[in-house]
Amino acid sequence: MMKERLQEIREKALSQISSTDSLEKLNEIRVSFLGKKGELTEVLKGMKDVAVQDRPMVGQIVNETRQAIEEMLENTKKELSSKLRELQLKAEVIDVTLPAKKNNVGHSHPNTLALEEIKKIFIGMGYEVVEGPEVEYDYYNFEALNIPANHPAKDEQDTFYINDKIVLRTQTSSVQVREMERGKLPMRMISPGRVYRADEVDATHSPCFHQVEGLVIDENITFADLKGTLVEFAKEIFGPDTKVKFRPHHFPFTEPSAEMDVSCFKCGGKGCRMCKGEGWIEILGCGMVHPHVLEMSGIDTEKYTGFAFGVGLERIALLKYEIDDMRLLYENDTRFLKQF
Repeated sequence: MMKERLQEIREKALSQISSTDSLEKLNEIRVSFLGKKGELTEVLKGMKDVAVQDRPMVGQIVNETRQAIEEMLENTKKELSSKLRELQLKAEVIDVTLPAKKNNVGHSHPNTLALEEIKKIFIGMGYEVVEGPEVEYDYYNFEALNIPANHPAKDEQDTFYINDKIVLRTQTSSVQVREMERGKLPMRMISPGRVYRADEVDATHSPCFHQVEGLVIDENITFADLKGTLVEFAKEIFGPDTKVKFRPHHFPFTEPSAEMDVSCFKCGGKGCRMCKGEGWIEILGCGMVHPHVLEMSGIDTEKYTGFAFGVGLERIALLKYEIDDMRLLYENDTRFLKQF
């Protein structure tokens, strides 16, 4: 009876093992036959009921049955593992001939490159870099710069108003006023930053752009100091052969005022497409700080004088890198940006 039971267990186990198709099911079969509550284990518990003389023979059959089941379990496990690995390799195939993924590293914007160069030039001359708020009081943006309420520059078509006292700054000169009010003299500073004007977007205009304005206040400052500083700036940024030309102009916050042109660095002043055949390119406005502006900030005009200048950062970037449309700077096309 015991012998027949063992034969039945053996056949049943081998049949189930041969028909299984997963490692999970295989483990379940192992437990159901060889586990603590498995069928073969239950038979072994009944050995005490076997006649003493029959026990060696029955024990041998039990061992043979266990060995046969374990051997088939192990072989089947190897086969299933091999098949599973083969399927995995097919599913996760790697084409080693494909190009590697590129690590896209960021690149400095032309504006940033131009600003870093301008900063380097003026820091080398002993200037400090100062920043201020983009949302500014009307007083700092206009009144303290000698631009009264009825001035055309305050027209709503030129300026973004938050309310009657707060605007989006139209120039970074407001930062200069804030520094002058602090009364820390002498002063040599540049104030780069974003400014806003209600302009239509085209090849040379944008409602949001950048300026770099400079201010020097000290004793005995003259227009000669202004010219010498800006000549040095022009030669540093456009090349040592650059010539400059100052043309009289009008700004409310400077007197006398001028616009500065540089000789075309593309054609050397002969005339070309870049300078529109004139040989000169306008790059900035400048002048001696108006005494009234100094007085409004509490500076003694009998003792101190100063000069100021303002340059459009985009204008420098467009000229330096020979870009013919300002809109290209803001389209975020990496094919364009990575050229610089």
